[in-house]
Amino acid sequence: MPKHLGSSGPIHRPKGEGRASGPVKFRTSFSNTIYDVLCAKGWEETDSEHDWDVHWAEREWVFEVFDQMHLEPHQRLNHFRNAKEICRKDLLIKNLKKRKRQLEKEGSYEEATQYDFFPVTFNLPREYALFVEEFKRQGGLWIMKPIGSAQGKGIFLFSKLSEISEWRTDYRYRPGNNKQEKEADAYVVQRYINNPYLVGGKKFDLRLYVVVTSFSPLNVWIYRTGFARFTNTRYNDDVSDITNSFMHLTNVAIQKTADDYDKRTGGKWDLRRLKLHMISQFGAETTDAVFWEMQMIIIRSLLSVSSVMINDKHCFELYGYDIMIDDTLKPWLIEVNASPSLSASTQEDYVMKCEMLNDVLDIVDVEGKLKGDEEHVGGFDLVYENGFVDMDPKHRGWSSYLGSGIDRGPKKNGKGRRQQQQQAQPPENGGGGGEMGEKPRLAALDQYSKFLQTAAKGLK
Repeated sequence: MPKHLGSSGPIHRPKGEGRASGPVKFRTSFSNTIYDVLCAKGWEETDSEHDWDVHWAEREWVFEVFDQMHLEPHQRLNHFRNAKEICRKDLLIKNLKKRKRQLEKEGSYEEATQYDFFPVTFNLPREYALFVEEFKRQGGLWIMKPIGSAQGKGIFLFSKLSEISEWRTDYRYRPGNNKQEKEADAYVVQRYINNPYLVGGKKFDLRLYVVVTSFSPLNVWIYRTGFARFTNTRYNDDVSDITNSFMHLTNVAIQKTADDYDKRTGGKWDLRRLKLHMISQFGAETTDAVFWEMQMIIIRSLLSVSSVMINDKHCFELYGYDIMIDDTLKPWLIEVNASPSLSASTQEDYVMKCEMLNDVLDIVDVEGKLKGDEEHVGGFDLVYENGFVDMDPKHRGWSSYLGSGIDRGPKKNGKGRRQQQQQAQPPENGGGGGEMGEKPRLAALDQYSKFLQTAAKGLK
């Protein structure tokens, strides 16, 4: 039974109920790994707007359609109504600051001081005057990001106010009574983390996967693995290089356009490899503290929005957390994505994402196979369920499951999954922009389908 620290005891999650017999019906507009996983589970695709059990939808669909629908008790949707509260850059910072003030008001000063994991941030144009005051006082390197963009679009660095004067005086900034006049583009401006922890001289950030099945009470599952995304160019903090995106921005969409982009690895390390590297460099105790802090960043950020999120028993959410570590080994929250990329750039990436998504759907449990009191499902660990969930005794040497191995069990031929993955050939270069071509994608899907057969037996 789960042990919960700071709560009244274990919570039994309800099984899927009310679904008609027969194959699970799914609906999705995606054609990448999530589609392959839904098919590999033996579920049946439907294009019906109403007759489905699981809908893996785009966020735009939720914004436009969800409020006009009535969902049956068994139906599950992969987004909450107002995911923007944590995924839009300006609202995330607003909610984190609000949470910190609330804790101070309640007298929880020690916990309030822990909300220091995001850079100094201002929302523009609304807080432009405050930003200028801070800039004149401290100076340094800053980064501007459009509040709703992804994949590194529209991001730029600057070290002088004159470098954003064109943006500041643009006609879109000037308010007026003319309704046809456009408003300013909304940005967040943040103090740039110019002292990143480097591996091989290169900057990286981490993509971690988190599933929330409820915000009231808050239930959080964290995937044990993820990956580090490296820049193509070795890092330096010379301001003359601030326009070099291949040095400063880790987004795969940007890095894969470099002439020397490594299609074989996709410029990525899996999380376990990074953890072992850090252990060899700093020791197990120090590395464990870093990974524990990353887990707490995830939980604290979700607590900061739990009171404003529109909770719905039909909804769950897969978040992609982007975290950076500086050279003092302090983790920083960069952003939270409600639609993390599910496309694969390598065969290893493909299998990792497929297994992760299969585990997500097992947690959602539309077929009612789980007992309802599990702490571990596949590679996901329940870390918060209306209170902190204690670690299993066998893992007591560690504070977090992050970076731990995932035991998928032996295969029929006696070879483990890790052996199977090591034997897999890298994808051909036929995929556009570094993504997998059709032939290697189908080969990886065949391999993954066999993995699923073994995983499914463990749930029976």
